Amino acid sequence: MTVEQQIKSAIVDVPDFPKPGIIYKDITPIFENPQLSTLIVDQLYNIYKDQNIEAVTGLESRGFLFGMPLAIRLGVPFILIRKKNKLPREVHRVNYQLEYGQSTVEMHTDAVKPGQRVLIHDDVLATGGTATAAAQLIKMAGGEIAGFSFLTELSFLNGRKALPLPSDQIITFATF
Repeated sequence: MTVEQQIKSAIVDVPDFPKPGIIYKDITPIFENPQLSTLIVDQLYNIYKDQNIEAVTGLESRGFLFGMPLAIRLGVPFILIRKKNKLPREVHRVNYQLEYGQSTVEMHTDAVKPGQRVLIHDDVLATGGTATAAAQLIKMAGGEIAGFSFLTELSFLNGRKALPLPSDQIITFATF
């Protein structure tokens, strides 16, 4: 079975979550499968090991789960991008639209160094709002967006078109 097939078979559809009409793709069963989790980290590492990545960001909270192990494997810093009022020091802040509401993300002002090439990682690419907000945070700090990686993509929401990089710099493992 391919990595995409393994991911798709592990994900559970949850109807009407977080609100009626939404079919939520629950990735938590992936974390109950250490072999699949290891395979995903290995695949991410193989994709990015020669891409001159200087830091990896993970978006709260599921972006932390593969972003951190990837950063460790690459030997680069891991940078948290969190929801509003979760970080203790001075932050850059961006408001953005979700597919089902509005939100705010923040990053410490000293987390990204000027000119640093940063990979943005999250669990799902939906409308692209969260990832675009993360890109804005990195640019506010003077960083360069090296690429985007996602476990899954909800292609019917066209989030790929919202991202500020060409499609070949956007990696997804499973598309719905």
